[in-house]
Amino acid sequence: MDTNKITALRMERQRLLRKANETEYIELYRDMQPGYNVYWNGFGDPPSLTYRADFNDIEFNRQRQKTRGLIKGRFANGNLGWIIPEDLELYAAAFIKPLDKPTARHIKLLELIEHEPLTIQQMKEETGMLVKEITPVLHRLQEAFLIYEDQYDGEWDRGWHKFHDMFPDVNLTKYTRQEALEILLQRFAYRHVCFDVKMAKSYFKLPEKDIKAAVTALVESGIFVDCRDDRPGRPRMVEGDHPYILSEDVTLLEKYEAVPIKSVFAMHRNDFLVKSNEHRLKERWTHSYPDTLYYMLIDGEFRGAVVGKFRYTVEVEDIILDLSAKEAADRKDEILQAARYLCGENNQIKRYMGVKL
Repeated sequence: MDTNKITALRMERQRLLRKANETEYIELYRDMQPGYNVYWNGFGDPPSLTYRADFNDIEFNRQRQKTRGLIKGRFANGNLGWIIPEDLELYAAAFIKPLDKPTARHIKLLELIEHEPLTIQQMKEETGMLVKEITPVLHRLQEAFLIYEDQYDGEWDRGWHKFHDMFPDVNLTKYTRQEALEILLQRFAYRHVCFDVKMAKSYFKLPEKDIKAAVTALVESGIFVDCRDDRPGRPRMVEGDHPYILSEDVTLLEKYEAVPIKSVFAMHRNDFLVKSNEHRLKERWTHSYPDTLYYMLIDGEFRGAVVGKFRYTVEVEDIILDLSAKEAADRKDEILQAARYLCGENNQIKRYMGVKL
């Protein structure tokens, strides 16, 4: 199977070759949930699928938040994210962490919220607890889908509600985790074209055994094809670490005409592609600087990292790449321009491939 075709189709489905209009964006956002804001640069901002919309998607999602067309929750190992309410039952099934052993603090705050919605400041006044004591308790109740933080605008003093008061028709047991994962993994496969279990684990932050069970069921039902299969007539991929593909895409790729890709994107750490490949990216680009700021997606593949330190603004120390010296020199201007798009035009980039600028 031609990896150039896979890369081109992935870039097309990621809307990085042609940006999405609003209708296409809504479908893209659904498949790439939960949505996150821009890492480090976007504190308090609505989620964004950076580079992928032909309009201001931060403002678009701000309006969706106001009308509760996007709702907040704790998914993927307790990380805050935004999903569409139609998928609440699906994401609850995948990510819920039941509160089997509640503490006295869990019970106390839950009883207060069940009586009436409260802000954290009101909880502090009612209980005498400190904010730093209240916050982790609320987060754990959120993960159990017992309470809901109603953040529909940019205000900091938000009300916390009993979950079922906000969503009385939601059935938290409509799906098993495996059933939910089978649906989510099909969306994940469509946007990646090819993927492996470790990529899904990296993105969803769920146990590998659960992901394997869902993938196996999808292979057995014929929805996924395992490209490691050596039986005659089965497709094999050049890259053996991305073995799963939607069966319908096997046929599609045979006839697919790959568009030559020439593009450079600096991808922030909350980006869908970065989070899906986080485990590999961290191993591939090691360095002595405090932080990896961004990863460089060049011609559809990760080929480098922007490194430095996160402070009040980002401090860019170097751009490290696995390009040849000639390639790095030929594409220096567009790589620097892509890095500045996220770190800011006025942010000084100190080095390029270790050489002072």
